[in-house]
Amino acid sequence: MSLRPSGPVVDMSHSPHAKLRPVPLTAVRLEDAFWAPRLAVNREVTLPAQLKQCEETGRIDNFRRAAGKKQIDFQGIYFNDSDVYKWAEAAAFSLATHPDPVLEADLDAVIAEIAAAQEEDGYLDTYFTFERKPERFTNLRDLHEIYCAGHLIQAAVAHHRATGKTTLLEVATRLADCLDKTFGLDLRSGACGHEEAEMALVELYRETGQTRYLKLAHFFIEQRGKKPGLFGNSAYYQDHVPFIDQTEVTGHAVRQLYLTCGAADVVAETGDTAYRDALEALWRSFTQRRMYVTGGAGSRYEGEAFGADYELPNDRAYTETCAAIASVMWNWRMLNLTGETRFADIMETTLYNGMLSGLSLDGTHYFYQNPLADRGKHRRQEWFGCACCPPNVARMLASLPGYFASVSEAGVHLHLYATGTATVSLPEGGTVRLRAETDYPWNGEVVIRIEEAPEAPFTLYLRVPNWCRDAHVELNGTDIFPTMTLRGRAEIHRVWQAGDTVRLTLPMPVDRIVSHPHVLGNRGRVALRRGPLIYCLEQVDHSDADVWDIVLPDNAELTPEFVPGLLGGVTVLRGQAIAQGTEEWTRRLYRPKEILREPSTRPVSITAIPYYAWANREPGPMQVWISSL
Repeated sequence: MSLRPSGPVVDMSHSPHAKLRPVPLTAVRLEDAFWAPRLAVNREVTLPAQLKQCEETGRIDNFRRAAGKKQIDFQGIYFNDSDVYKWAEAAAFSLATHPDPVLEADLDAVIAEIAAAQEEDGYLDTYFTFERKPERFTNLRDLHEIYCAGHLIQAAVAHHRATGKTTLLEVATRLADCLDKTFGLDLRSGACGHEEAEMALVELYRETGQTRYLKLAHFFIEQRGKKPGLFGNSAYYQDHVPFIDQTEVTGHAVRQLYLTCGAADVVAETGDTAYRDALEALWRSFTQRRMYVTGGAGSRYEGEAFGADYELPNDRAYTETCAAIASVMWNWRMLNLTGETRFADIMETTLYNGMLSGLSLDGTHYFYQNPLADRGKHRRQEWFGCACCPPNVARMLASLPGYFASVSEAGVHLHLYATGTATVSLPEGGTVRLRAETDYPWNGEVVIRIEEAPEAPFTLYLRVPNWCRDAHVELNGTDIFPTMTLRGRAEIHRVWQAGDTVRLTLPMPVDRIVSHPHVLGNRGRVALRRGPLIYCLEQVDHSDADVWDIVLPDNAELTPEFVPGLLGGVTVLRGQAIAQGTEEWTRRLYRPKEILREPSTRPVSITAIPYYAWANREPGPMQVWISSL
């Protein structure tokens, strides 16, 4: 298989109401020391290991059973099909950027098993075969039929864009047609209790041009919040009010964020202003009152759900890896829909922290939950009975190059920074090829060299992250800071020549982050941030004090230091703090404050590591939010 042009991960290139157009997945090639090695581990270690897990846990055998090839019972959870589909999507994205005949053959074999299980009418869900066939579409709230169909559709679109093959796309269109013949204004009401198919159907519309898929996606969103409700008008299922009246992120976090992805896709195609207003209200609810400093989403173990405003506990944070990925997907859509860099800021924070923590450095162990404090009990697992997160991480990493850049009528927009190349076609004609050199996220200096440019002028847009308060830009060695426009980006408009060089300097001081006073668990505490990375204290680096007892004085200096041999090479933060003694609390849980002696303290050295890298060494307590004074 040779490298062929691939479409964007989310193809808004012809969406009439989107400000930006995502570039093809193959337009950006990462060659950096941070992301490129992780993508290599993903394709060389993670994808083969996940395929093995799908075989050993019976997920692929379920398709063989449905096709009549094996006489066995259905194995696992009723939505196990979706894990196979996400693996297939990840494999397809990986093939787009790194052709691999072995992986291609494995994917072709899995697709053959999927296709063989499809019914003549296009229906496909291996749980509902044989004895369960009469139960189809009888429990839309709980059994995830349409959710599974959505993941199949997304995998099929990715496979078609990556390889040009239609083997999986044909299966997906037959299944989508089955849904279209079952649900609709003149047919039956209904939507899935777990949103996912909405954005998948819009993407299938973009790939095939068939408007019925866009209409069906819109129909499913419109079904929510009617009286009587599909799901008891429950906020847990985003069924409490119609989507246009929803103002708070509620219920199951992944379902909520997948719903907003689908609604954003619909807005990009239709321009629906009521949907757009709802998306804005929901985004502010999430980012201003219900999001963790890591970008994590969902504070409650009960129902994997959002909590109330400012309900953001640390050691009991649920913050499912899938929810972080859903946030990245939603913010990517909003970024291209509006062109506003605030969405890229959230996307970047979540990628580096809330999402990346979900995968071990060796690429074979996973977090389902991503707490911000721990006593040493929470460790990554090789797999889960409900294994939605592992293949979701794999598909996010495999598709990551597609999130770095977009184009507009005016020029090229760079959203994320890493060493590598980007070759993009401008809507008005002409090709831009540029190369970036940087040690991001450890260093904030980014050098961009133009290698090819059209004769006509265009604008180069460079995002200035919201964590940076003092950006500087040089063009061919001349400081142009006074002439650039700062709206979360530097804008440089000119007739470019091969050899032109832009130097973007983003100073990375160590910031002590505080949270809103109503986040009760963080009162009197700070989180450490440097650049896009959130840091934590891990017990393995602190033999002389429990990290839960460490107090960081406001005047304590914290010094960044890159340590090549630690955790794959990381910049740590070193400094002096104090450890608070707890001896006087022996056999006591409470005592009157007025008789409490001043607690004993002692100086300690501290080493903070990037949050994403915790739990890759020996178990022990961990803390993101550190007591301060």
